[in-house]
Amino acid sequence: MTEEEFDELRRSSFAVAYRMLGSVSEAEDVVQEGFLRLHRAREGGERIESPRAYLSTVVSRLSLDHLRSAKVRRETYVGEWLPEPLVASADDDPARKAEMADSLSLAFLVLLESLSPEQRAAFLLREVFDEPYDRIAEIVGTSEQNARQLATRARRHVEERRPRFEASREQREELATRFFAAAEEGDLQWLEELLAHDVVLRADGGGKAPALKHAIHGRARVARTLIAGLRAGSRFDFTSRREEVNGQPGALFFDREGRLIAVMILDVAEGQIQGVSSIVNPDKLRHLGPLADLGALLRERS
Repeated sequence: MTEEEFDELRRSSFAVAYRMLGSVSEAEDVVQEGFLRLHRAREGGERIESPRAYLSTVVSRLSLDHLRSAKVRRETYVGEWLPEPLVASADDDPARKAEMADSLSLAFLVLLESLSPEQRAAFLLREVFDEPYDRIAEIVGTSEQNARQLATRARRHVEERRPRFEASREQREELATRFFAAAEEGDLQWLEELLAHDVVLRADGGGKAPALKHAIHGRARVARTLIAGLRAGSRFDFTSRREEVNGQPGALFFDREGRLIAVMILDVAEGQIQGVSSIVNPDKLRHLGPLADLGALLRERS
């Protein structure tokens, strides 16, 4: 296997695992285990005609097992649970990013959390990765007829809750630019105009960093909370950098030493900002680089 072939197999396997699990670290563990099993199978003399199909099956099954156990863990999670953010690489293929953006958004991944593990697997494998129903049935461990029913019910559930009109990349970037400008300037009225009436603000601290205990709904409350939060944050002399996160506009916030404090992601659809997500749980940010000690920063300023 060439390095190029390995990289492509790793990308495709990670794409499945991350969407199943919403966790970069768990997805990487699952992919590594998948490659180990592929190596062992070949070493044992097993004939594998399609490494991609083999890995897709193994990674999907491992992800499904993880998802079943994660469902229990997330019921006792402190505060709002959000997926680990995935920051776009500068060398990612633009066409590929655009194609996969909708299935990467935090809003979409959070929506998938309301599905059963089996529904989530069937839906992703069919709708995102275009797997045939017989393979989905084999992976999930059910009949082909039941696999079709799982995917259909999941599709209906998702379609009922997704926005009708997705924004183009240009629209997302324009709204994001205006959003961050209004928030930084503290312009409450301007900020409210950019937010949907039923906009939702979520923050994930996981009990390990200060964060909102519950989601906040409504443009007036969300706008006031955002401006108050950014004003409070300005005491830490933080800097920010705009990035594409999970296929949507976002920003990374750093302390004066360049260590990561938080990641913010905007959910843009139907010409407005439908949701704002802030992730400060250090366990969900470690894969992005050195982290700031938010507790120490707060003690220093208090």
